[in-house]
Amino acid sequence: MLTSRSRISTSNLNDHVVVITGAGSGIGRELALLCAARGADLALCDINETGLAETADVARSAGRDVVTARVDVSDAAQMTAFADATLGHFEGVDVIVNNAGVGLIGGFLDTTVEDWEWLVSINLMGVVHGCSAFIPAMIERGHGGHVVNLASAAGLLANPQLSAYSATKFAVLGLSEALRTELAPERIGVTAICPGVINTAITQTSPIRGENIDGRRENLAATYKKRGYTPERVARNILRAVDRDRAVAPIAAEAHLMYVLSRATPPLARWISGKLAAVAK
Repeated sequence: MLTSRSRISTSNLNDHVVVITGAGSGIGRELALLCAARGADLALCDINETGLAETADVARSAGRDVVTARVDVSDAAQMTAFADATLGHFEGVDVIVNNAGVGLIGGFLDTTVEDWEWLVSINLMGVVHGCSAFIPAMIERGHGGHVVNLASAAGLLANPQLSAYSATKFAVLGLSEALRTELAPERIGVTAICPGVINTAITQTSPIRGENIDGRRENLAATYKKRGYTPERVARNILRAVDRDRAVAPIAAEAHLMYVLSRATPPLARWISGKLAAVAK
């Protein structure tokens, strides 16, 4: 049995195929365009068909071969059909990026069971469906590869105002670490990406539970905009993490700080998390 991982040099992705879910906007779009610029062919999906088509058009203008599909990642059958179409078009895939996800802001007591089911179905089961659809074929091909799962800094240090969201991202981190060990004999690396405060549309699209919703959304959007960490920077750091075969990759200074604190001084980390959550109420 093979015992060393097949490292992928992400500086040159010629002759590589990269799968990205949630490629219609934000981090997914920027990652797709960066991979295309570095020579990769792409298999892209999103529930947003307009945004997906725009991403694909730019990638094709760079001379890349692109397969697209409208996919709700919470639906296992849709993800399987996307994988079948991708593997019917390309010889195989080299990198799988389970990027699609949603946010929800609110403490546990303000979060409904329906909210929980929605978040888990996309943030956790969407990753499970992506892995289940593509990893067996990657193993059978025998060329190694890499799996990237988007967790969050909220999956490193729990935030009481992101109760359900944090839970799903902790789950993605745990799944990724387990998969990394399981897939090592197949020369497949696994990386959990944990972005911090990234200026994407998630501040406008995430439901907010509790009081003063409009004011909290305005403050949230202003904070993310002021922070100024762009999806383009995240995309570059994701490829750097793949290149270095990182197990866990915090992205942005606050994510690195949360990673260190959560492991070195958990009581201090929890205290800081509580203070930050109080400001967000």
